[in-house]
Amino acid sequence: MPALRRNLLLTGCLLLAAFSAPHTIRADVKMPALFSEHMVLQQGQPIPIWGWADPGEQVRVTLGGDVRTVTADAEGRWKVLLGKLSAGGPHKLEIQGNNALTLSDVLIGEVWVCSGQSNMQWDVSRSNDSDLEIASAKYPNIRLITVPQVGTQEPQDDFKGKWELCSPETVPSFSAVGYFFGRQLYQTLDVPIGLIDNSWGGSSAEAWVRRDLLEADAQYGPLMERWEKTESTYDHDKAVANYKEKLVAWKTKQAAGEKVGRQPRAPRNPLTNQHRPGNLYNGVLKPVIGYGIRGAIWYQGESNAGRAYQYRNLFPLMIQNWRDEWGQGDFPFYWVQLADFRNEVPGPADSTWAELREAQTMTMTKLPNTGEAVILNLGESSDIHPKNKQDVAKRLARWALAHDYGMDIVYRSPIYKSMETDGNKIVLTFDHVGGGLDTFDVPKLIGFTIAGEDQKFVPATAKIIGKNQIEVTSDQIEAPVAVRYAWADNPVCNVQNVEGLPLTPFRTDDWKGVTADSH
Repeated sequence: MPALRRNLLLTGCLLLAAFSAPHTIRADVKMPALFSEHMVLQQGQPIPIWGWADPGEQVRVTLGGDVRTVTADAEGRWKVLLGKLSAGGPHKLEIQGNNALTLSDVLIGEVWVCSGQSNMQWDVSRSNDSDLEIASAKYPNIRLITVPQVGTQEPQDDFKGKWELCSPETVPSFSAVGYFFGRQLYQTLDVPIGLIDNSWGGSSAEAWVRRDLLEADAQYGPLMERWEKTESTYDHDKAVANYKEKLVAWKTKQAAGEKVGRQPRAPRNPLTNQHRPGNLYNGVLKPVIGYGIRGAIWYQGESNAGRAYQYRNLFPLMIQNWRDEWGQGDFPFYWVQLADFRNEVPGPADSTWAELREAQTMTMTKLPNTGEAVILNLGESSDIHPKNKQDVAKRLARWALAHDYGMDIVYRSPIYKSMETDGNKIVLTFDHVGGGLDTFDVPKLIGFTIAGEDQKFVPATAKIIGKNQIEVTSDQIEAPVAVRYAWADNPVCNVQNVEGLPLTPFRTDDWKGVTADSH
């Protein structure tokens, strides 16, 4: 063997041995996508930073003059908690281990998670005045990051994404409610804003909850049994094969000039979708849990309207689950109540959407530091995705600005407090009326119904009799016992406070609803 070839072979063997030996392997220090250039870190509270390295590797983290050293655990994970910083920047986040990472243009400000289903996912490009909104979205101190949609039963610790500066190029595909909410905060507070969007259209609340919590509670037994059956019987490969056969047959008939219906649709795998319990908790929530935030905004409920009574407990369970996992105490959690939708009905009727709205409202009495933006006057009867996301975001922002940033503003809708019967009249008293009760468009109060012991509701006449009271009556009911307001999918109603926030839909009775037995 020639000497040169023999030396090259020997050198190669030595290198292979070196890289194969466990004690010589060096893994680069890495961080999840949440920690990238242009990110915003939460001001005024300890700042968690984490990532991966070799087991036992020393990692040095530096930010704003704060230096911390940590040793990666047996699985190669490390985490530090940096000291509080005030709003501002830019800063550099430096990570030093076997290699060095430097993340520049790091701002300190206010960070909010924007989550839910399609009305939160609905982007700026499809909202009102999108051309103007996009052209004017020049806010480099607002930073955006979107979590890809991954539905899985396996907890994820990272995702593909990065922080981006808000601009006409980046904002069109971002959550409209999230962006408009963040913009209002930025314009009011004048501090950097970070927005994390992990919404998924059509998602069910149970998909956002840790699965074992649902399995441990008997009230979710029927729900979990249905899913266990699907999980044990569904064969996606078989479903795809059947679809392909039907598609070939459909195309053959179409080519022959035969009359055909709609083209067959490709099957969606329920095991990886946005409804399976735990799927979104693991796939799009888990990767951001623990990042320093101020709070969360939420727009969801449409997918659970058929099980509204169940939502009374499921929604608070979801919020508490998030808070427990985050380890930041009872951080603010504000949601959007369902808008008006579908056709208006001429008389009183049962409504799954009314019962879901009721379940949402009840959550405020079950958990602290929660709030609801009422948008009954912002919906569209023919579109489940109303395009006026600006006003939706403003109503959420009122909650945050008043509760979390100390602004003295009216921030919540009037809400039913109590009732008294006076002969053939019922007098209702309300809380949180702001400057007083008022009506929109016409002086006549619209949207009230009244019933006697027979539980049959009829349209009612109502009038404001004080800053926070309304009197309700009907010639058809001599001995009324209950009143409902805006109790429909798409209620015709017009009561608000003088600041323009709609009266929260309500009923004074607790008679069994149409979703009471739906599980």
